[in-house]
Amino acid sequence: MAQKLNKAEREQAVNDLAQSGWSVVDGRDAIQKQFKFKSFVRAFGWMSSVAIVAEKMNHHPEWSNVYSTVNVVLTTHDADGLSELDIKLARKMDTLAQ
Repeated sequence: MAQKLNKAEREQAVNDLAQSGWSVVDGRDAIQKQFKFKSFVRAFGWMSSVAIVAEKMNHHPEWSNVYSTVNVVLTTHDADGLSELDIKLARKMDTLAQ
C-alpha cells in the first residue's frame, strides 16, 4: 500500500510539478493538469499510452476527455492523499505528452 507524502515531500513534489503545469486541487490532497493535443486521435492515443503505464503501476487517474483536451486529477485513494505513485504517474504523463 502506498504511503501519503509527508508535508516536506509534498511541497517539494508539488513545486517541481508546478513547473510543467500541475497544480493543487482546491479542497483535496490531489494535483491536476489539463493536457491539450492537436486532435481527438492524439488525445485518445496519449490516454491509451498512459492507461498501459497506469495499469502496470496499479494506479489509475481520475480523468475526462473532451475532443482534444484531457483533464487529469491524481491522488492515491488508499493513502487518502498524494503519494509517490501520483508523482511518478504525473511525470510519466508529462513525458508521454511531449
